[in-house]
Amino acid sequence: MTAQERKAAERRARYQRKRRIIRTGQVLMAVGVVVALVHWLAHLETFGGQPSGLVDLVAGYPAAAVVFLVGAVAAGQRQ
Repeated sequence: MTAQERKAAERRARYQRKRRIIRTGQVLMAVGVVVALVHWLAHLETFGGQPSGLVDLVAGYPAAAVVFLVGAVAAGQRQ
């Protein structure tokens, strides 16, 4: 493999890695939205009773926000 081919392969690998990170971030953002939606539906008593206080505090909107923000940071990577 020549130096030029090696450089092209490295560039391609870097590009693929960045795209993978961006896609992972987008998936995490979608998961955060789904968590928030499910939590909201739980408050509407779609799945039965209201969530308990601990679930409401930990696994509700704060967890959705954290997952969404982590995804946004990953998806916001520059190319």
